[in-house]
Amino acid sequence: MTEIALEHRRSGEGEPLVAIHGIGSCWQVWNPVLPALEERHDVLALSLPGYGESAPVDGEPTVWALVDAVEDAMDAAGFDTAHLVGNSMGGWIAAELAARGRARTMVATSPAGLYTAKELAYAGRVLRSSFSAAQRLAPYAERITATAAGRRLAFGLMYARPERLDPADAAHALKVFAGSPSFSATLDWIEDGQHMPRGLHSIDCPTRIVWGTRDLLLPARQAPRWAAHVRGAEVVRLPGLGHVPMGDDPEATAGKILEVTAPVREREPQAAAG
Repeated sequence: MTEIALEHRRSGEGEPLVAIHGIGSCWQVWNPVLPALEERHDVLALSLPGYGESAPVDGEPTVWALVDAVEDAMDAAGFDTAHLVGNSMGGWIAAELAARGRARTMVATSPAGLYTAKELAYAGRVLRSSFSAAQRLAPYAERITATAAGRRLAFGLMYARPERLDPADAAHALKVFAGSPSFSATLDWIEDGQHMPRGLHSIDCPTRIVWGTRDLLLPARQAPRWAAHVRGAEVVRLPGLGHVPMGDDPEATAGKILEVTAPVREREPQAAAG
């Protein structure tokens, strides 16, 4: 194993699991569910290039480039395959990795990539508006996120229950979003509308698509499109949760992830015994 180039947290024991955040975020977005995941898994939660403390990629920060960076991190960690968990753009990245044969299972929460032109245009407007707002609010991040009202102001579009966020994590997230050198270029590439997740029909691992019914960025009606493209994919809706369900309801979100990874954990010892 070699040193992982991306900012990350690695902790826990068990089969490997890689957690991949969405555009504008960082590995800390997984903090609410990490205790549950780390009880069962060797978890590698990454900050993608250009987010958190991870340096940007050389060249254009396309989704393809981000996929390559996560694959390199898996190699550095010694993970030939892993359970892949991704949120939003992180779900798209997880799907690309699964198509490359790197997934034991895949759970994607509100994955990006299978939207209509109108849905993409709407999401782009929301994200750019949120980025501008984050840049204005970031100098006052700690003060704003110290109150439930402030967290609702800063994160009400991404979370259905932003008041539940840890204030310190919320302040960090706001500053990471506002300071990202990759956000605008990656969103430009996505908004071009010429790029979609590749190889979905070749994914052959257990797959679950999880969607909050109060997702205000990518509506839950997109979920069946993933089931139509990924053979055997299961769609699960989380009533009342938003685009980033880990913070809205950590217990429910972690439970939906572990339900998918559990059969693999239980099956492999029996196979070895046989």
